[in-house]
This record gives sequence, structure tokens and C-alpha cells, in this order.
Amino acid sequence: MEQKDKILRMKELIGTLSQASKAYYMEDREIMSNFEYDKLYDELAALEEETGVILAGSLTQKVGYEVVSALPKEPHPSPMLSLDKTKEVDALVSWLGDHEGILSWKMDGLTVVLTYEGGTLVKAVTRGNGEVGEVITPNARTFRNIPGSIPVKGRFTIRGEAVIFYSDFNKLNETIPDAESRYKNPRNLCSGTVRALDSRVTAGRAVHFYAFSMVDPEDPEILAAIGGTIQKRFEYLQSLGFDTVEYKNVTAETLPDTVRWFSDTISGNDFPTDGLVLSFNDVAYGRSLGRTAKFPRDSIAFKWQDEEAVTTLLDVEWSPSRTGLINPVAIFEPVELEGTVVQRASVHNISIMRELALGKGDQIKVYKANMIIPQISENLTRSGMLAIPDVCPACGGKTTIKNENDTETLVCENPDCPAKDLKRFSLFVSRNAMNIDGISEATLERFLEKGFLKQLSDIYHLDRYRDEIINMDKLGEKSYTNLIRSVEASRETNPANLIYALGIPNVGLSNAKLIVKHFDGEPKACFDAPYEELCEIEGIGPIIAESYVAFFADEAHRAEIESLLPELTFVKEENTREQDLAGKTFVITGSLETYPNRDALKKEIEDRGGKVAGSVSAKTSYLINNDITSASGKNKKAKELGIPIITEKDFADGLFS
Repeated sequence: MEQKDKILRMKELIGTLSQASKAYYMEDREIMSNFEYDKLYDELAALEEETGVILAGSLTQKVGYEVVSALPKEPHPSPMLSLDKTKEVDALVSWLGDHEGILSWKMDGLTVVLTYEGGTLVKAVTRGNGEVGEVITPNARTFRNIPGSIPVKGRFTIRGEAVIFYSDFNKLNETIPDAESRYKNPRNLCSGTVRALDSRVTAGRAVHFYAFSMVDPEDPEILAAIGGTIQKRFEYLQSLGFDTVEYKNVTAETLPDTVRWFSDTISGNDFPTDGLVLSFNDVAYGRSLGRTAKFPRDSIAFKWQDEEAVTTLLDVEWSPSRTGLINPVAIFEPVELEGTVVQRASVHNISIMRELALGKGDQIKVYKANMIIPQISENLTRSGMLAIPDVCPACGGKTTIKNENDTETLVCENPDCPAKDLKRFSLFVSRNAMNIDGISEATLERFLEKGFLKQLSDIYHLDRYRDEIINMDKLGEKSYTNLIRSVEASRETNPANLIYALGIPNVGLSNAKLIVKHFDGEPKACFDAPYEELCEIEGIGPIIAESYVAFFADEAHRAEIESLLPELTFVKEENTREQDLAGKTFVITGSLETYPNRDALKKEIEDRGGKVAGSVSAKTSYLINNDITSASGKNKKAKELGIPIITEKDFADGLFS
């Protein structure tokens, strides 16, 4: 390639990377995978080295994102540089040489700088573009695990990563019935949450902070005690009540095995990571090395070589959802990645499908992003022969390609598409909603095809079609009797179950329970809840309140509810249980033997005054796991923190203090 062609390619790469970076950092969305971004970035860096030219706007010279939100801005006292990176363990060994290092997780959230004055948190600023960040102090005060005050004189500044755990991320997504409305990953959710203009949004989500460095404290006594090594600084931060990133001391000899330990551990983590960070343990030595224009020389990032496999694309399924969005899913010959067999991967949208130029029979490379999520990294044959359906696979109605934020998606225009109704009825009869046994999605689909179900209240009049149901294949008299018995049992319910069953965007069962509790279980008061009062309920916030009010303001929704109310009897749940678990926090993991499911065990704990969390932390009282000796991530964490691990039987028998 001639010099001028290399320059043209560099300009193309800068444009593509800039667009991806803007989407990721400023709009909290992804238009390409991390794998693809890293590949293009490395290509740009290599071309810059070959040509000796660095063009204006090159992503190799930028740090972070441009700050454009409505939050107050503030410059950092000293630049927060990004880290140089490698995917080679041998390069890490060479970099460390004969020095001792600290190897830690590179957590995938939003970097935040906390400043304390006289022991009180007075300021929190995001990393921003490395020079200027956004002030998010009110939001930081709602982080779940940072101390509001510490026994330190003068100014004290620490840097760390704000993250949302996978368990909390999944829990929030479970409250959103529509797949396309769900959050894509914990990193994007955390970024939007931490930078929200209303701190109630942040408070309503479980954001945790993990410190990874500290600025030299003003108190000379503290500096003298902890200034020598990163390890001592971590230990000091932990003594003040801060959680720090998990780390290991390493030498060149132990480094490969330690990287392998982190690799083996990642699948059990509840927090998102995108690699490791290796730093010189000796603080003075690390500082003596100085910095480049973009990178400090005291630390380096490590990203795993994603395990790839080549396979054959068999087809792309088009999966309709309740709101009409039709999502492409790649189906390929099964391959083993990171110890598991995979044969499906979401392609996300039409833009990505076109970029990959997919076609049946193509040879594709697949990998697991961060060793977890199956993705397509490359199409080796790029036939581009895959047609985009012009009719919905569920109803045969006309489809439309919509373009929002430079991303193309496929949508079914038919308001009566059965896929929409199927998902709506499936949610209504589900266990945490109206809990109607005996109606599978396949059965619902047959009822919809026959015209038995048009609105939700029709569920309570299936007896009109007794003979037809009995004569359906694989049903019969017994199935019909059990079905009607279950329908009748569901008539007695709690307002929270109905609210969840209605499929209100962003409103899950836990949110519904909070609303019902606030309005003392009165259905009409719940349905007519004003926006301002909903915002005052802890755990609701403006986003949920807005969705909730908009749903009940819709005339069609109100009409459906009015048709349902005569069919139902609402029962107030009065908890008379002894509150013997008050003040205790439990985490549940693994399979259960006595309780039918985790929801049942969770209810038992909550009825007795306890709390159930999704991940093990210093605040956990007990981890419930029937496999006490397992090497799971939660078991390891509990043992490290000295938290008792009890079995389901231990809990039921009260064999814990």
C-alpha cells in the first residue's frame, strides 16, 4: 500500500472509530463490538507508526469522551490518562521486568474521582475526556458502598470505577417486558445512571464504587505510612471502608499463572470487566518513569485474546417482539468457546447485519465478548446474500426499516400482529403476574389463532370454548379442567401482581409492590397515582414514574383494565410473621431442594424482615448455597470476606445466628 493510500485508510479509520466512540461514550449505545473497535484501533496505530503521520482527530491521541451533557463541568487538577494495552502475556512479563507488580481487574463502568474535605465527601467528578469531567456529587452520595465520612484530615482524593453488577442489571431488565427496551449492558446502564440529571435515578439503581488509586493525601502522617506501595494504599483505603479492585501481587515468574487465575475466575464474577491492569507496586519507581503524551508509564492494561472459532452460518432467524421490533439472530454450526457450546448469537440490528455482509453458508468467526456473550467478529466470505424480510414472520404483515440515531431496525407495522398479543398474554399468565398454570406459550398461540383471546379479560371466559378446547390435540378434559381451575384461582390476587401483569414499560414486580405499599393496597389509588407522588417513593424515580403515568393515561389501557376489574378480587397481604431476620442480608445461589424456586425463599426472608441481595459484599450476613464446597465466585467471595455459607436446610432449621 502506498503512502497516500495509507493516509486515506487512516482518515477512514478515524471517522469510523470517532463515530463508534461518540455512540459508546456520549450516547450510551454500541454500534460495533469491542472486538471490532480494538481491531480497527490497532490498525490505525500501526499505520501511524508506518507512515510517521498522526492526523488531527486521531483516536490514538484522545482520552475519554467529549463532555456535552447538562451536568456542571470541572477540570481535573492533573490529566487522567488512558493506559497503553497489550493482549500478550509475554509482553506483560517483559514490561514488569525484575520489579514487583500489582495485577488487578480492569472494571467496566464509569471512572469517578471522589474528594473528601475534613473527612466529608464534598465532590465527585467523572473522568470525562481526561482533562475535564462532569460533577456528579449528589449522585455519588447514593452509591451503595462508599462512606459518607472518613477519619482523615485535610483533602483526600481517590479514583475508582462505578459499576452496576450483572445481578442488579439483570434484575432491572427483568422488570422491562419488551426485549428491545431493555438495557444492552451494565456499562452503558451505569454510565447513564451515574450521569443522570436527577440523583433519584441513581439512587434507584445499585451503583457500587471500587477504588483503584489515590492521590497523595495532605496529612503527612498518612502519607508516610502508606506512600511506599500500591498494596499499602489499597489496604489503607480498605481500612477506611472503601471497596478496592481485587488485586494480586506478582513477579515476572508468577505473572502468567496469576493471569490464568483471573481468566478462570471471570465467569464467576458478578461485576463487568474488560481486562486487567498491571502496575509497579513501588509508587516512587512508577512515577519516576514519567508519561507519554497519552499513557502513564507506571501501568499497562491487559485484554484477553478472545477465543475465536470459525463456523458456518446456517440462517438468521427474525424474532418479533411485543412492540413490533423484529430482531435478527444468527444460527450457526455449533462450536465450543470458553468451555461451552454455542450456536446462536444476536446480530442486534440491520445495520450490523449489513456491515457483516451476512449470507447463508458464509464462513464466520465467532467469539465470546469478555468471555461471556457470543458475538460474530468477522465474516470471512461476505456473500451478503441474506434478504431482509418484507413481511413479519409472525403475521405476514408489512415490515418497515426504521433509522434512528444512524441505526437501522426492522419493525412490524401490523397493530394486530399475533406476536405482540402472544408476548402480552404470556406475561399476563406468568408466575409473577396472574400465576395461571396450564397455559403455555404454545397453548396461548393456539387460543389466539382460534380467536378465543382478544383482550386480557377473555382469559376469564375460556369456559365459553369448553368443547373446542377439549377436542384440541394434546389437551383434553383433564387439561381443560386444570386450566379452568387455575384461571379461577387467579381471580383472587394482589394489585401488585396485576400491575406487573399489565406489562407497563420499566415497571417490574418489585416496583409494583413499592407502589401498592405506598398507596396502602388500594387499586384505584394505585391506578390514578400522580407523577409527583410516584417520584417520592424510594426506588421508583422519574423514569419509572413517567412510564407508569403514561400507561394509565392511555384510553385503550384504561378500557382493558376496566374490563378486567369485575373479574378480580383484590386481597391485602398482611404480614404477621415474626421479624426475626430484621437487619440480616442474604444472598441465594445454586439450585434449591425444599423451596420451589428462589422467589419463594426470597419471600420467606422478606416476610421475616430480612433482605435479599444479588451479590456477596461486606454487608452480606449469609450466603445460602446447598453446595457449600463449590468453587463458585460467590462462595470464594464469601470465604474471603468471612461470611458464613449455609445450606437451605440450615436456613429452614434456623441453624445460624
